[in-house]
Amino acid sequence: MNCILLASAMGLLSAATAAVQAASEPLIVVEDRDGASALPYYQALNPQDLDRTTPPVPTPAPRMDSAADAEAAMLPVRSARLSPGNEPRRVIRAPGLTPLFLVGDDDRSRAWLRQRSAALQVLKAVGLVVNVASPEALAALRRLAPGLTLAPVSADDLALRLGIHHYPVLVTATGIEP
Repeated sequence: MNCILLASAMGLLSAATAAVQAASEPLIVVEDRDGASALPYYQALNPQDLDRTTPPVPTPAPRMDSAADAEAAMLPVRSARLSPGNEPRRVIRAPGLTPLFLVGDDDRSRAWLRQRSAALQVLKAVGLVVNVASPEALAALRRLAPGLTLAPVSADDLALRLGIHHYPVLVTATGIEP
């Protein structure tokens, strides 16, 4: 019985291979320069490593002894598309979206975090710190909102997708609110 299944599988495989070979057309050679380098054609594109005579110098990876070291290596975080301000309230439809909020290291964000910390904990919202310069500033924000996850993240792509220009802001599956 196993031999029959194996033979059937081999037959299907060879038939599929033959069909693909028959369906594919032969390659068309546009120009053959007898092995001459195509590099001159690509130099206008400004590739980074045109000099192939010297091997690249390996860049040592920074030593990360802990999660705090790894997080500190990500700082400073800047979100060029976002600034502190009033974001208008609006309805969105994003079923399944985990509630998240955007804050920065500024007076407005610190006041917003103090005021909404308990409500954000009830929502189990995740905080994105979109503008922060140092591990100390990030730690100070975390002290304002114990029990909440605050992660330093550039949110330019998120801001573009959701049409957000200002923070602090809460984003849920049903809306964006200041």
